Order: sequence, then structure tokens, then C-alpha cells
Amino acid sequence: MSKITLSILFFSLAISCKKTEDSTPSTTTGTTGTVDISILKDKFYSTSVFSSTVTATVEGNFLVIQTNGIPDHKSSYFASNDARYQAYNGTNTKFSKNPNVITNQSLTFKIPLKPASATNKSATALGPIGVSLNGVPFFNQYAGPNQPLTNEADSFDQFLGHPQNTGQYHYHVEPTSLTKNKGNDAFLGLLLDGFPVYGPVENGKTITNADLDAYHGHTSKTAEFPNGIYHYHITSTDPYINGSGFYGTSGTVSR
Repeated sequence: MSKITLSILFFSLAISCKKTEDSTPSTTTGTTGTVDISILKDKFYSTSVFSSTVTATVEGNFLVIQTNGIPDHKSSYFASNDARYQAYNGTNTKFSKNPNVITNQSLTFKIPLKPASATNKSATALGPIGVSLNGVPFFNQYAGPNQPLTNEADSFDQFLGHPQNTGQYHYHVEPTSLTKNKGNDAFLGLLLDGFPVYGPVENGKTITNADLDAYHGHTSKTAEFPNGIYHYHITSTDPYINGSGFYGTSGTVSR
């Protein structure tokens, strides 16, 4: 073999090795079912300042979260003689309190431990579509069947939640008590398909709907999942938490 041929061979091998060493791993983790979200179990409160018990346990292939749904912050929707009551002091000049009062619930969320992209995506239903760190449910972007939140948003309390007619307190939009206390880029909870919900900021940038897919999420590294995971982001405009349905296969919630 000639010296020229040998030189070309060694040069080709060197380039090939360098490409292998310098290549960046694909961040598909979280869409293939390889991520176990049980590490998030201890992120949920065991108790809160208002004794709103939230427990998270692993049962088989599910993370099971039980909560009474009581927020860990004050609200104008507690009964007026309740120590947790606080008159509305938010910034919405059109605030109009609805007639409902926060009451204890009995909610059990069974969420897949190894979330993966669903072949057939399903729409979110009215009612709980996930659960926040303080045990308060997340609801979707509708006030009723295909009804936008335009008018209902004026009934959100100072922490942007409100109760429906059975007293179930919930968030349709950013839970500002959590983002204030934990950071606007923090992990805030889970949707029923097992994928995490994060605040409106990532790597110092405010996320907009244009940064997200049709389901209101994307795949990237997070503090909890440094190898990357699909996750939802809360944004300031409709659809706020979730878009065209669950990215993964939904677990269940029982009341």
C-alpha cells in the first residue's frame, strides 16, 4: 500500500473519530418512555401551611397523588369567617367574584411513571387535567365546551385560581403563588399523561406559544431531567397550559 493511500486512510479515521467524540446526544429522552418520573415524587408537599395534605406514592406503573385540593395560599373564595380568607387585592380592575366557596375535595391522580408520546393523541376533558405541586388541579383553557376563558378570567382571585360549583379550586392559567415562591422557570406539577409542567421562563427566556408545539410543549433539558424530557410550559396567552390535547397517554383522576 502506498504512503499516499495510508495517509488518506489515517486522515479519514481521525476525522471519523473526532465526529463521534464531538457529536451531541439526541434529546429524545422523555418521548420514548425511557424517563422515570418517580424522582418527582418528593417534589410534592407532604403538608402545607393550610394542612392541605398532598401525598405522592409509587404504585406499580403509576405515580399516585392524593390531595384535598385546598390551595396553600389565601383566597377571596374561602368563607369570610375562615382565617384563610383574604379580600381580593389583585390587579384585575374587572374582578367579579363567582358565588362558589372553596371546599375540601378527595382527588386521586394516577399518572404514568414512564410517559411516552401517544400514537393517537387525546383531547383534554373539562375538569382536572393534571395537578400542581400544592395539590390544586390544573384545568384546560376552556370555561365550558369550546368556550374561551375571556369572561371567566375576571373571576380569578389574586393568585389566578377559582372554585367551580362544587367548591373545587383550580388553575386554568399560571399559578402565581407557585411561580412567585419557586421561580418562574420552576417545575410546577404534572399533567395526567406524566409529562411535567414548567413555568413561563426557560434559560432566562420568556416562553411564548411560538416556541411550543400544538400540545403546548417541547423537548429540552430541565433541572430535574438534565438529559432532556418533553414538557409543557405555562404561557401568558391562550391556551396557557395545554394546547390540542395530551402529548402522551393520559392516566386517570378519581373524585
